[in-house]
Amino acid sequence: MTSFFLCLPLHPALPWLLVFLLGVSNAFEGPEEYKTYIIHMDRSQKPATFLSHESWHKFTLKSLSSFPADHEDKLLYSYDHVMHGFSARLTPSQLSELEKSPAHRATYEESFGKLFTTHTTKFLGLKSRTGIWPASSFGKDVIVGIIDTGIWPESESFQDKGMSPVPERWKGKCENGTDFGPSACNRKLIGAQSFSKGLHASGKKISKEDDFKSARDYTGHGTHTSSTAAGTHVLGTSHFGYAKGTARGIAPNARIAMYKVLWSTSTEETAATDVLAGMDRAIADGVDIMSLSLGFTQTSYFKDVIAMASLSAIEKGIVVICAAGNDGGPNTTYNGAPWITTVGAGTVDRSFAGKMHLGNGATVEGTSYFPESIYITDTPLYYGERNRSKATCNLYALDPKEVDSKVVLYNSGNISVIKQMIEVFRAGGYAGIFMADHVALGPDEYFIPSLVLKTSSGTSVREYATKAKKAMVKSMRFMMTSLGTKPAPLVARFSSRGPDPISPGVLKPDILAPGADILAAVAPNKPVGTIGNYDLVTDYALYSGTSMAAPHVAGVAALLKAVHQDWSPAAIRSAIMTTANIVDNTGTTFKDQWTGLHATPLASGQATSIPIKPWIQA
Repeated sequence: MTSFFLCLPLHPALPWLLVFLLGVSNAFEGPEEYKTYIIHMDRSQKPATFLSHESWHKFTLKSLSSFPADHEDKLLYSYDHVMHGFSARLTPSQLSELEKSPAHRATYEESFGKLFTTHTTKFLGLKSRTGIWPASSFGKDVIVGIIDTGIWPESESFQDKGMSPVPERWKGKCENGTDFGPSACNRKLIGAQSFSKGLHASGKKISKEDDFKSARDYTGHGTHTSSTAAGTHVLGTSHFGYAKGTARGIAPNARIAMYKVLWSTSTEETAATDVLAGMDRAIADGVDIMSLSLGFTQTSYFKDVIAMASLSAIEKGIVVICAAGNDGGPNTTYNGAPWITTVGAGTVDRSFAGKMHLGNGATVEGTSYFPESIYITDTPLYYGERNRSKATCNLYALDPKEVDSKVVLYNSGNISVIKQMIEVFRAGGYAGIFMADHVALGPDEYFIPSLVLKTSSGTSVREYATKAKKAMVKSMRFMMTSLGTKPAPLVARFSSRGPDPISPGVLKPDILAPGADILAAVAPNKPVGTIGNYDLVTDYALYSGTSMAAPHVAGVAALLKAVHQDWSPAAIRSAIMTTANIVDNTGTTFKDQWTGLHATPLASGQATSIPIKPWIQA
């Protein structure tokens, strides 16, 4: 059989045309983009020739096709404790090649999470002479690792006067960085490190004006959670006169180690790779308790870095406490893995108020956090009764000639209270009185003298303002703190509720802890509010959130760990849950602010809720 090949002369331009077309094709496809991945590796596959996992990880990356010569900056972290693996910047082709390796176990794409933002020791039933406090020597030598926004080391809550030397088992360090160095640590704050490679790799930039490239806290969140869990005794603290007293952490003799993983960016997010690195370092350093007031939205425990890292930590005997989130409503919990102690937020029996005496002799009291010691006397009371827009203080509705230097009463409307306050301020009003039953203004939102009255009290004030020929406020004062005047705890309105979205059969949260209006240390460089055009700064401030609840439980866990060093994380968790109260301070089953009804286990915990009894005796 004979084969014939037809040979035609090649056109001179054809080779160049082919090259051109190939170039067009490549240009159309474009170069592959790098993305950040967490790679879970099988440590049993590591060749004995490599002395460390990190050297093996670097070699693995270097061996990939088309991996750049300057591969060092592509490896972000090597993980040895939360999991065996690494995080790196890879193209789709490189990832595909890596996933074919027999050492590869799983791949997780980078994700981003968010934060969940004195008197409480007494409210929890902790006593200086009996119970868990003296039995544990106030948490002596237990190391609490805080995964958060950093710490303000100069705060009095972190002074180490009278503390014993740092435990020899501690392996952590105090890093160098912007406005932070090894000398910032002491016998109380024994370690401070920061992790930001994942954030940088994603293209997000840390604000140079609104953060420090170090473990120093800018937002105040990490300082607050740290001092809540294990801050030392500090006399004479308050939030601009509210909640006066001695501030102390739940375990004041415990040690603190800060792992900064969240930074001030345009979105204030935290990268999963950085959180994993912080938790990995905390395990290696030797923490006993780990507290996280942040979380990630996930569809599987196997894709949640906190769930994965927590399981490894618990296997090593470390108790992991996590905030449940601030999304309110059902099926909104974060950190719901069964092995994590998930904490919801409750109120405490402390209220902050202002009092007003009217010209007709009546006296009313309302909620207020106005942070200035002023005393208003003999001031006209204004109410725009004949104009709905004026009555609700809509934007530009008030006439400065009518309200200037007066106390302005305004109804609940379709606009926010903050906008109403802005309108009163714009028009020159001296103070504001807002009527509503379910308005929750934070301490940082009272930028003019203001009272929030329940509708019943507000109605009587409104009647006086409309009937009197010359309605007057005879006096108004602020900075009033009352204890034991209201049922507590209530499940805070903002606290996330179960069941767990990933696994509805898992009842979450596990427990409730104080999380509303908690006084603790903050970073004094950042304003916590404004009065008119002036910023307010302080060393101690009131914060609310499950972020504040989690470190309360972390502190209790530290006390138990100090007494029972051989107890497992499960035993400590069980002791906390099974000995907690199920009634409020009036002796009745406590209620849920969201529904107004008795709280269910999906709001307050599987079966119980704190305040915690002083259950452990010496």
